[in-house]
Amino acid sequence: MSFKDEWDLESALKVLQHPTVDAKLWAEVVEWLLKYGPPSIQKILLDASHSATETHFPELKPSYFTDDGKPVYDVQELASSLGMSEEEVQDIISKKDMTEEQFDIFQSASKTVH
Repeated sequence: MSFKDEWDLESALKVLQHPTVDAKLWAEVVEWLLKYGPPSIQKILLDASHSATETHFPELKPSYFTDDGKPVYDVQELASSLGMSEEEVQDIISKKDMTEEQFDIFQSASKTVH
């Protein structure tokens, strides 16, 4: 079963609303919603992610924004902010189920991550 087929909108929203959900499961659902959820929910989650990034990693700034307003980060700067090596960050990225558009952003010449 592909990652896309693991959830549907109703079950994903139930997990998000559960008061004692496991953090790993919650993160998986958020990732699914960011990829396959309706645009209105994607926007809410991206706005929350942007706010959390600014609060907890104020030194990390987007290299640029996509045409639809999504931030794109430099892998080297992301690794530095997270206290990881670039290889560790690239390994995490490579394990993600990505759309062709996301893959192109990760593999860009400027080594950026969306």
